[in-house]
Amino acid sequence: MERAAKKEAVESLNEVFKTTSVAIVAHYSGLTVAQMQTLRQQMKRAGASVKVSKNRLAKIALEGTDVVAIGSLLKGPTVIATSNDPVAAPKVAVEFAKANEQFVILGGSMGKTVLNVDGVKALASLPSLDELRGKLVGLLVAPATKIAQLSTAPAAKVARVVQAYASKSEAA
Repeated sequence: MERAAKKEAVESLNEVFKTTSVAIVAHYSGLTVAQMQTLRQQMKRAGASVKVSKNRLAKIALEGTDVVAIGSLLKGPTVIATSNDPVAAPKVAVEFAKANEQFVILGGSMGKTVLNVDGVKALASLPSLDELRGKLVGLLVAPATKIAQLSTAPAAKVARVVQAYASKSEAA
């Protein structure tokens, strides 16, 4: 790589690391090109991205960012998955690692918090941001429907009592 290309690569990686909320580091040696393309597609669908970079350049790009702690994980053939949603990249990475044993998760970082493999798996088990929003809306809407049911219930009971008396007097 030329010096200008290296500088450009470091600057673009630095920008990615500054804007991301989570970064996952994994070894990918032994994966085929098709498997890497599958990983990239799955990450893209989830709103995450995957970068393969020279470790030395990635360590330089990490300086001055919140995810600087992952620098110690950058040894050997590594891939860095990043996303703004704290659950997207870990979820895809863990699922991909289950299907491909050559893909080994080393750890990661969520903001300034360093994550080991178990931390990444714990993040992956959390519901996504959209799922949480759906649950929140469901919780907010549920009390309103219950209040509506309770407010109409007394009127319905009165109507049933009147109907019962009307039926009883007709039978008599």
